[in-house]
Amino acid sequence: MNLIKTGNSWKFATEADLEDFVWANLKELFGLIPLKRQYYVNGQICDILALRENKQLVVLELKNAEDRYIVQQLTRYYDALHEVKPLEDEIDYQQPISLIAIKPNFHRDNFIDKKYHHLSIDFFEFAVLADEFNYYFQIKNLDLDNEKVSKIEIHHQDREKNEDILPPSRGLINRLAKCSSEQQEGILKIRQKVLSFDKRMEEISSAVSFKYGNGNSKTSKFCAEFYFDSKGIPIIFLWLGLKNNSSDRISRARIWTDWQGNALLEGYVPSGIGAKINLSKKKLSNRVKIMNEIVANKNLTYRTNKYFSQYYKDRNRITRKINNSEPLTYEERQLLEIDANEFTLVRGGGRLNTYKFDRYDSLNGLVEVALEKWRKRL
Repeated sequence: MNLIKTGNSWKFATEADLEDFVWANLKELFGLIPLKRQYYVNGQICDILALRENKQLVVLELKNAEDRYIVQQLTRYYDALHEVKPLEDEIDYQQPISLIAIKPNFHRDNFIDKKYHHLSIDFFEFAVLADEFNYYFQIKNLDLDNEKVSKIEIHHQDREKNEDILPPSRGLINRLAKCSSEQQEGILKIRQKVLSFDKRMEEISSAVSFKYGNGNSKTSKFCAEFYFDSKGIPIIFLWLGLKNNSSDRISRARIWTDWQGNALLEGYVPSGIGAKINLSKKKLSNRVKIMNEIVANKNLTYRTNKYFSQYYKDRNRITRKINNSEPLTYEERQLLEIDANEFTLVRGGGRLNTYKFDRYDSLNGLVEVALEKWRKRL
């Protein structure tokens, strides 16, 4: 595990390191059987799914710092799992789904949310302790009267906070100041993960971007980049495989994310920001909005014909991309999910195949793929 020192205390370098440790020690810490990590279900990504011996499902959400909304997050996971009921061969859904929140400290708001919540949620508080020779993970259940404490050893790799990884530059800090709190947190987490991956990794900054690789020469290899457009909006690029990441050939891929863990590989941009992708996304976003309004209001008039005509052209173009295994943008997926069959049949057309995209990539998972591909290319 990667540990960093902050003041007189120690912590996991990233939330991913915390998750790695808990996943590897589920049996010893909680008596649980590992099932799935970063599991996508119905628009949500659960940190860890585990089972008790009787096949009862347990959902664990981990935070490496204070978070005021962990109860709401677990509620969304519960709803998604309860509605879809995935992995039914392994899980007994006749039993209630158990929810566990794991953090270094809990905000007062967490206890208020929990107090008036009808779901059962257990709060576990952890700390990283150190003596002269070893490091320990101490965890206690705040919901028990005796606050039972468990402690196991952490097999670690020491890393002082500023020893290997320099703090963000003034340029990056200035860029982050214009971002939302979710964007700031996401960028800093990825930066920490990338720079702590390998001692050869460097941060190369310019006026509008921050690249990560082994130097900045013609033979250097890159794996990630934060690019800020003219409005200060951050865009993530990762060096991934061509053909929707299925090829061994690597190129610079533009990534869409909702900054909540969901991500999509939208296309490949050798340099710059991807002006064509931007223009296409903007146009499609407007068309998707108009078509959704038409369908919702059941508005079939002469004026809507031009929108349907463009809608069919867009669908045909996007379908060809699917057939060629090309990546789709977020807006292209949205357009294909519009159910316009009622209007299509009225206008004398055949029934459309309405696509349902029930899977996004994990942003953390794509970063890990880019890191591994980078290491192989060195």
